[in-house]
Amino acid sequence: MRKVLLSMVFALAGAITYAGGYRVGVQGQRALAMGHTGVAVVNSAELGFFNPAGLVYLENRLTVSAGVSAVFSEVAWQNEEWGESARTDNPAGTPFYFNASYKLNENLAVGLSIYTPYGSTVKWEEDWAGSHLVNDIELQAIYIQPLISYKVADFLSVGGGPIFVTGSVNFNRNLSRTLTDIDGNRANVTVDASGVNEWGWSAGALFTATEDFRIGINYRSEIIMNAEDGDADFENIPNTPLAPFSDTTFDAQLPLPAELTVGLSYQLNEKWLLAFDYNRTFWGVYEALDIEFANGVVSENARNYEDANTWRFGAQYEATDKLTLRAGYYLDESPVQEGYFAPETPRNDSMGFTAGLSLDVTSRLAIDASFAYVRFDEVDASYDYYVDENNQTVPFGGTYKSVAFIPGIGVTYKL
Repeated sequence: MRKVLLSMVFALAGAITYAGGYRVGVQGQRALAMGHTGVAVVNSAELGFFNPAGLVYLENRLTVSAGVSAVFSEVAWQNEEWGESARTDNPAGTPFYFNASYKLNENLAVGLSIYTPYGSTVKWEEDWAGSHLVNDIELQAIYIQPLISYKVADFLSVGGGPIFVTGSVNFNRNLSRTLTDIDGNRANVTVDASGVNEWGWSAGALFTATEDFRIGINYRSEIIMNAEDGDADFENIPNTPLAPFSDTTFDAQLPLPAELTVGLSYQLNEKWLLAFDYNRTFWGVYEALDIEFANGVVSENARNYEDANTWRFGAQYEATDKLTLRAGYYLDESPVQEGYFAPETPRNDSMGFTAGLSLDVTSRLAIDASFAYVRFDEVDASYDYYVDENNQTVPFGGTYKSVAFIPGIGVTYKL
């Protein structure tokens, strides 16, 4: 049964890496509608997330952008050899953002940005074939960032600030493929860690080559979330010395990877604005994850994620004085390597198709809306590192199909 516990620890490592292995890219309705481009686009306080160096170029003294999205996602799994299949029944995720910028003078602006780059729920059908790896997982990470933006010269500005992160994770799985109590209920464990707080930073620069052409760069640091004294709750454990499980606590480190984004925007004419962003996310930080339970059990678990790229394209069209239309596309690489495809992180290469609009209700207030359809490549993949109660490595795999729909609404206020 100690072998079962070690396998459970390993599976827990997979659940925790989900906090970094799944990136929710919905940090602004205007940006998302343009393929989530924004590092060189100066059109709202959404720059607080994408590139704070641009805040000093906003025309109004006070600019506020806030919004929320609804993430509807589904994953289907099938193994034709076993004749089994399952689907997730995920509740809608609701990532949000709030960005505010205030110009102190022509060369200096300050701001505040609050956003949720990590946060989602995956819930599989009850007693599905992979329940020994995961039943459900819920996680959230909220970033809070004070900002400063300074114009060094007419053609160059810089900006950034510290990031305070607070997060939580709740994860449930069965202890093995067969273990039950006397009534036949599957033995399972729920691990929970909340109030996990750490600090990071971001910095950016914006270069205005001409009146119509801008180049931006933004870097967001790696943040290591140190979860201490999280709770591990064991249920339906058989009353036998062979199953020595009892509620305990655990410590773990949850790495959130660094990101580098470089982009450009070009004002083609009075009506059209074009944008492109290239993002490099340094998932390679997931070489391994150490989990330590209070009972002394320690496990170092290889993840071997690799750095991944995202290419984003967007366009904006000023249809009328009050209506602006947007559209975009992005291609997002998966960081998961062969043999490490875990069902709590069903992440493969994806394409995003986006659209949206802004409607000026008054001279100060605009309604922003966006919609994204994310299509993940169908993939035959496996997780090859589960160790069962007999100390046998048992791969778990099949065909995964995933899709997500993301409508969003927000407001922009200027004063």
